[in-house]
Amino acid sequence: MSLLRSGLFRSLAWGVVSFGLLAASRAGEPGRSGDTVGDARFDLPGLRLAIEDLAATFGDRYPRRDEFLAELAALEAILATRPRPLDPARESALAARVDHLRRTALLANPLLDFDRLLFVRRRAETLSDYRRGQAMLHEIGMPCNHWSNSSLPRDGYENQLAVLSPVRPDGRVTLLHQPSAGGYVGEMDLHSDGARVLFAQSDATNWKIFEIGVDGSGLRQVSRMPDDVDAYDPCYLPDGRIIFGSTASFQAVPCWSGIPHRVANLYRMDADGKNVRQLCFDQDHDLYPTVRGDGQVMYSRWDYTGIRHEYLRLQMTMNPDGTGQRALYGTNSWWPNAIYFARPIPGNPDRMVAIIGDYHGVPRMGWLAIFDTSRGWQDADGVVQLIPGRDRKVVPVIKEKLVTGTWPLFLHPWPLSEKHFLVACRPAPERGWGLYLADVFDNLVLLREEPGWALLEPVPVRSIPRPPVIPDRIDPSAGDATVYVHDVYTGKAMEGVPRGTVKALRLFAYDFGYPGLAGSTRVGIGGPWEVNRILGTTPVEADGSAFFRVPANTPLSLQPVDAEGRAVQLMRSWYTAMPGEKVSCIGCHESNRELPRGPSAGPPGSQAGIVSRALQRGPVDLTPWFGPPRGFDFEREVQPVLDRYCVECHQGAPRPDGLQPPDLRARARQPDYRGFPVALGDSTLARPEEDVRRLEACIDRQGVHRDLPYGRLRFSPAYDVLFRLVRRPSVEDDVDLPRPGEFLADTSRLVQMLKRGHHGVVLDAESWSRIYTWIDLNAPCHGTWGEVYAIPGNVHQRRLELRAQYGGPTTDYELEPRRLPPVVLAAPPPPPKNPKTASAANRKRAANPAARANPLPDWTLTADEARRRQAADGPAERLVDLGGGVSLKLVRVPAGSAVVTDGGTFPFAPRAPVTFNRGFWMSACEITNRQYQAFDPNHDSGYARDFRRRLPVTERQSRPLNEPDQPVVRVSWHQAVAFCAWLGARTGLQVALPSEAQWEYACRAGTDTPFPFGALNAEFSRHANLADQNLPGLGTSLINDGAIVTVAVGRYLPNAWGLFDMHGNVAEWTSGETSAGKVVRGGSFYDLPADASATARYAYPAWRQLHDVGFRVICEPVNAAAVAATPPVAR
Repeated sequence: MSLLRSGLFRSLAWGVVSFGLLAASRAGEPGRSGDTVGDARFDLPGLRLAIEDLAATFGDRYPRRDEFLAELAALEAILATRPRPLDPARESALAARVDHLRRTALLANPLLDFDRLLFVRRRAETLSDYRRGQAMLHEIGMPCNHWSNSSLPRDGYENQLAVLSPVRPDGRVTLLHQPSAGGYVGEMDLHSDGARVLFAQSDATNWKIFEIGVDGSGLRQVSRMPDDVDAYDPCYLPDGRIIFGSTASFQAVPCWSGIPHRVANLYRMDADGKNVRQLCFDQDHDLYPTVRGDGQVMYSRWDYTGIRHEYLRLQMTMNPDGTGQRALYGTNSWWPNAIYFARPIPGNPDRMVAIIGDYHGVPRMGWLAIFDTSRGWQDADGVVQLIPGRDRKVVPVIKEKLVTGTWPLFLHPWPLSEKHFLVACRPAPERGWGLYLADVFDNLVLLREEPGWALLEPVPVRSIPRPPVIPDRIDPSAGDATVYVHDVYTGKAMEGVPRGTVKALRLFAYDFGYPGLAGSTRVGIGGPWEVNRILGTTPVEADGSAFFRVPANTPLSLQPVDAEGRAVQLMRSWYTAMPGEKVSCIGCHESNRELPRGPSAGPPGSQAGIVSRALQRGPVDLTPWFGPPRGFDFEREVQPVLDRYCVECHQGAPRPDGLQPPDLRARARQPDYRGFPVALGDSTLARPEEDVRRLEACIDRQGVHRDLPYGRLRFSPAYDVLFRLVRRPSVEDDVDLPRPGEFLADTSRLVQMLKRGHHGVVLDAESWSRIYTWIDLNAPCHGTWGEVYAIPGNVHQRRLELRAQYGGPTTDYELEPRRLPPVVLAAPPPPPKNPKTASAANRKRAANPAARANPLPDWTLTADEARRRQAADGPAERLVDLGGGVSLKLVRVPAGSAVVTDGGTFPFAPRAPVTFNRGFWMSACEITNRQYQAFDPNHDSGYARDFRRRLPVTERQSRPLNEPDQPVVRVSWHQAVAFCAWLGARTGLQVALPSEAQWEYACRAGTDTPFPFGALNAEFSRHANLADQNLPGLGTSLINDGAIVTVAVGRYLPNAWGLFDMHGNVAEWTSGETSAGKVVRGGSFYDLPADASATARYAYPAWRQLHDVGFRVICEPVNAAAVAATPPVAR
């Protein structure tokens, strides 16, 4: 059958769609606050708003205003007085009259001043059932959201470029171009002269870019890429060159293990297809480039290095030469899940219209949204409105399938103004894809719809002003670029970090995966996704500035590190500098409208008060990190530390007591090491805290992935042990920006164990640096892809060849480590003469009363005696009013004596007797979120990783820590002290954090065992929330306390004085201090019993906001009048 029989098709009889009839829109749908389903055929307010706005905007160019408003008034009168219910025939006639007015009045829009409308016409039922089953709605040529065009079938389409003229429902459709052999055609971009159009087309070989005149003349192939490379998604640049997407990078989508989906990055070519140069060197797809009014290129970038892959697709901008790449919208945002087909709105440089879409859901289609980046650039901050959705607040809701099942669905918006848009729309499940005129008043007027066809990509055929040409700023002969950071302390990412903390920036580069070799359990278990190449460090000046050289055309990430070489913050993304580019930024995650502040260091009148110290100094080369740039490999970089300090004891042999320490010998010394099997779901199952045996069991249930040329994943035996002791973002973590220090290495159990003094081991500075760097790089195992498995086929060679051909880096990263000699560390210091090391002796002294210095006789109490002494002075409990119906329960801690750990060097100190001649009041529970928010309503304790499953009910990977009765966390010591001051001012009590002696005295309640309920090996499930079998690989597997992360305070049994959660749930700030910082006591849900006993202590700097540290308060000395005013609580 001829596709265009007689060349003329007429649209369906109806011309107007009323949004209220789209019954599939679900009430309360995410992002649409207050949605209701109503009969919008008679929604006349939106029509009145549109008519009045057109009249006010265009005046005499909209001459029928009075006629339209008169008819509208008549209809309003009829509707106001119509009987209910109306006779169906009369109601249908009335609806037709309203529809006629809406169509006539809105198609009189002067913005529709063009005679021809380009669009894509695609048969919607062409592909076989099998192909349609591969991904939803392939039949309209939309790839799944984790695919690009190269993953679509290359044939089987019945589609064409067509023209509608005049642009009315009864306009005539003519054929412009139809590919042969059933190839795809689409992704049009009209030149600013309105005379020619670029488009993508597939054939049996690959995807290509073509150009044709809008009159059908001059068809030519533009792209000249090799046969094994696709080119599509073209866009004219103001200087006549073309930017486009291509698979020439030979990368693959990592969340699908590199099979079979190729990644599309952005490239630039001349108008004749020559001089191709790669502009973007990104992990995953760069999509939908378009030119903004200022001449910059706007595009979508998908990335997820340590961030949930379903939720983060940034809207980016850059100059046409690739310089100035920066985020425009969506950084660290859970919502919207994705932004597709964004286009700048003419006349307003801050606004764009786009489609908000899903990840695992309908492909590319979604809600029609208007953004204004001057209002904000995260979540819904910059959303002006959804269409439909006038006068309704957009409420972001975290939901993976955000738009699936909602109607209408939109594609390919084309803005005519800030209020009027051409768009492809499928208004309801029973309707097809048609071309519509939409407005911000919720009107949707059908321009054309044809049964069995999808009509897509509306483009007005007319000339528009050419955006300005931005000259190239690159030096193609340069291999590097310079980066200037004005002040690392500026921006939300470093909020609260004291100046002077950051001493340097660590730089590393990503080497992304190959087709057939990528994924989350390739480079390491549960991440990272990519090989991390350590490049070096650069100094940060006292005023926070840095100025340094970096390799060009390389995806770079930087980390601010402290004096010990630990990352204070993680970037979890990258930036790329072009050859010779001068990159500059203000700080770390500053807003896109923030201006640089003056230097903060330097004496008055000095030059430092005018120009930053780094600028005065000039750019410097990176300082190598123990050698030249290379992929970070665990066996190369960390195993030497283990060989020096650990393997003498950790070599697989059982100890005399029958226990067998984990074997930390190198892989070469353990020939029986087998790793574990690869499975289809390995990227979704692997978590860094899971026990490898449990992971292997899960994978066995899934079955080995038959498509892979390998069957087992082999890392390193020592790596398999130690990665579980590291706290890191892993493969996919919270999208929100981490607080500074959130993943600082001292939150890892491995570091805490070594810092506490593990059998007298004292690491040298280089060894610490190697461990810290390993943790900060997300704990990789392999430093090249070839160490994982042989890179399939010739893809590595092709990557190198095309990089060289298209201006990319020419270094072979696979060869870098092979050229280096093995790492050799100096011999360890001699072991201590006493076989019981100092730290072991300290532990024994802390836990064993017989080993105490200065024993205090007869201080222990039975539980009954402890309660009797507590009650002797009056009521044991009182309530303090915090306002707003929130109260705080205080418990009386009676006078008495005990032997406690207080002060001394970190982490252990000798126990000594202490006597309290008067009692004090202590909060019965840790301060809760509800109580803390009475002081700071804006505080959010956030989330913690779910250690057992990947997708909880909330569809976040994380478990909430911010429920009202959970203990408050992520409060610094300073914030805890501020709460005490606020509470004291409110109540008249003298409120403070407990000293270490007060805390331990209250915790013990007269006992001298590690816990009030027993010894270190006591069954704690009824008494404390500690690391148990709910934290696989981290906790004791014999006990289940019923909690994964924190739980509501007071859930477990209290001690004899009625104090809850003195052990576990969260560790607690005290007023104690050591050289390492402020002391925390009691341990948390993340700690084993040995690290949560009455004597266990750890320390953090006072500015830190930690995921498992909160606080409780004391009142001392007691203000008798204030306490008398607080009501007692009956037990």
